Amino acid sequence: MSEQAVIVYLPFSESANVSDFQALEDEIAEAIDRAGVGEFDGDEFGGGKCVLFMYGPDADRLFDAIAATLRSSLLSAGGYVIKRYGPAEDPTARESRVELGAT
Repeated sequence: MSEQAVIVYLPFSESANVSDFQALEDEIAEAIDRAGVGEFDGDEFGGGKCVLFMYGPDADRLFDAIAATLRSSLLSAGGYVIKRYGPAEDPTARESRVELGAT
């Protein structure tokens, strides 16, 4: 089984409330668990963004499980998603970018 990924990039300013992002992460993790399509693996904050990492056998199904949650969140405005169709160590893995909404 190949490891695919969904990596979410959200704008993050110094005035942002980290707990709001953590609440969104909890919703995303629950959606992934309910759908049984992979796992939420964590986050990184810095450089004006919050990056969320999810992994599973099918990036499209993983994204489909979280898309409604992301699109309904105000935190997603100006953000985007990278769906990676292969493991991180494969430099030839195909990637697809999905815009989440206007700022």
